[in-house]
Amino acid sequence: MRIAAFMSGSGTNIKKLLAWQKKLEEREGKSPFEVIFIFSDRSDGKCVGEEIALDNGLPYFSYDIRAFHRIKSVSRSVDSEQGLSARKQYDQIPRKLSAAFEIDVIALGGYMSYTTLPRCVNVHPADLSILSPDGARKYVGDNAVYDAIVAGEKNLRASTLWTDEGVDTGPLLMVSEAMPVELPEPLDKLIKDRDKLAEIVDTHQEKLKRVGDWVIFPTTIEMIARGRLAIDEQGNVYADGEKTEGGFRL
Repeated sequence: MRIAAFMSGSGTNIKKLLAWQKKLEEREGKSPFEVIFIFSDRSDGKCVGEEIALDNGLPYFSYDIRAFHRIKSVSRSVDSEQGLSARKQYDQIPRKLSAAFEIDVIALGGYMSYTTLPRCVNVHPADLSILSPDGARKYVGDNAVYDAIVAGEKNLRASTLWTDEGVDTGPLLMVSEAMPVELPEPLDKLIKDRDKLAEIVDTHQEKLKRVGDWVIFPTTIEMIARGRLAIDEQGNVYADGEKTEGGFRL
């Protein structure tokens, strides 16, 4: 299975994916998936995609989305018809790259842009099986760890999903093991101290990467490549032939 790795910043998820591929190659003589190229939506020094590509002998492409929107004089928001149309125009470049390299699946490892491209696997720092009273996923978006902690969740989990047109709304693929929330003082007191709460959230998010993101992201890609994880036309997810309702759990 041919993979395109998309990223925006430190690329830790992509590094773990590449390390997983190498581990499988060493253990089995080959890997069921192969990262073919790396793509970034940033062209400044805050993205280390070129460095990761160089270290692994891979092609690297960057197309700065901020410059694109500035030159086109359109908002980066995809909530409007104009914004969504602009994003589809931007996506023509990675779409053509994916077609040229015959990519099967796009691995979104810390890719911070909304994408209109199909066949994408994303990793998200929350348990997407938790629903609000209205049936919608409770912890979506960029502030998922903060939202979960403030809501009083006792554990945090990471999820992988097959993306669709919404934000963190696609079919749920895998959910990580639980990581306990550890607060130094009562939550109601912490909420009044924004700086301290922000520090706690950052600490938990970094810990969650180690026990969540970095485990289930490469595992999900491997299981898809081996045919152990699949999705039907209705968006139902199957793990080892069995239908899963809340994502496959390790």
